[in-house]
Amino acid sequence: MAPDFRIDAKYESRTKKLLEAAEIPYIIPSNKSIKSNYMELPESGLVVQKERTLFNHNFYEMQEALHEKHTKMLTLNEFREFLKVAKEKDMNLYNEITQVRSPLRAEWLGEDFKYENGKMFVEYYKFDESGKIKKVREELDKDTLMKDKTPGISLDSWLGDSTKDGLPKKSTISGNLSYWAPDKDNNSVARFCADGGRAGLCADGDPAIRDSNLGVRAAEQLK
Repeated sequence: MAPDFRIDAKYESRTKKLLEAAEIPYIIPSNKSIKSNYMELPESGLVVQKERTLFNHNFYEMQEALHEKHTKMLTLNEFREFLKVAKEKDMNLYNEITQVRSPLRAEWLGEDFKYENGKMFVEYYKFDESGKIKKVREELDKDTLMKDKTPGISLDSWLGDSTKDGLPKKSTISGNLSYWAPDKDNNSVARFCADGGRAGLCADGDPAIRDSNLGVRAAEQLK
């Protein structure tokens, strides 16, 4: 028996005609099944894949692969919203990301930190008003917690209140979430991870790392 061909709803009408002409069996996924794979972030205006993808890519390869599909990495603020929505609507997903347990689960976040002329800057991508992906560069908030805490900071405290860049504030309450502040080496990017030892927010990550457990959640603009 020939395997069923699954149709992307975006191209449903045209694809159906082609498959029917060729007498190829197909399945049209329901809107419910499609929606269950994504999370809407109303404040950020994004739709985000629940599953991580593109494993074994370094930070810059990941950016390029996402942009080719007109998607992007979550920024820290967008990731914070993602976790808050997951905690409210999908506790299994929230626990999958944040719980201290094996195996390792890790994901890239969009911030790339640069130190120039005595100042720290952050670079990331966002959708502009026309829906195009553009690069943003701004000076890091001076209220940013710029020292490592391992442990730790409170996950709930960080989710509830952060700097404008999405990083922990100097006043963030202590807790069990390990935190590594951006380095001044111009080689620091952001990611979040959790394993059997701890969960951590890393802002000093090496962008060259590739790992089979390190992926990304593709975000696109909410239509």
